[in-house]
Amino acid sequence: MAVYIALLRAVNVGGTGSLPMAELKATCEDLGFTDVKTYIQSGNVLFRSDDSATAVEEKLDAALGQKMGKRPGVTVRTRKELTAIAANAPFPDAKPNFLLVYFLPEKPPADALDKMVAPDGEEVKLGTREIYVHYPSGSGRSKLKLPALKPGTSRNLNTVRKLADMAASMEG
Repeated sequence: MAVYIALLRAVNVGGTGSLPMAELKATCEDLGFTDVKTYIQSGNVLFRSDDSATAVEEKLDAALGQKMGKRPGVTVRTRKELTAIAANAPFPDAKPNFLLVYFLPEKPPADALDKMVAPDGEEVKLGTREIYVHYPSGSGRSKLKLPALKPGTSRNLNTVRKLADMAASMEG
């Protein structure tokens, strides 16, 4: 059974709404996922499944859509993918909590950075299916404008590393 990490978009952060992690865990278990673990209150869940990543993503997004009245948007990655994302993080001098990884449903478009406005010195680098953003002054008051981030969900580098470690111990 594969270990997957599901990242929910805009959960408990004001966008899609509130979803207690106990409900998220129960939903995953109802879908037949096993060894379910959640991490912090921002829509991170790890589990095992025999399904493909695409199937898992669709099942979980549909189930949560029924429960919440609107699909939140679910992005699924493997431990190997998360480990590589953390290892390939640009901006080595950035504080890990000021470096956000935006997980996208697909590869960012080649022109993703063309419309960027970064008035606070933000630095951006495209990844495989993610965009890395370093916010030198933190993301809270940033005026960064980058339309390519819209379909994504972000986690700071500390969280990405922690989720990769949790997944590795599940594979262990």
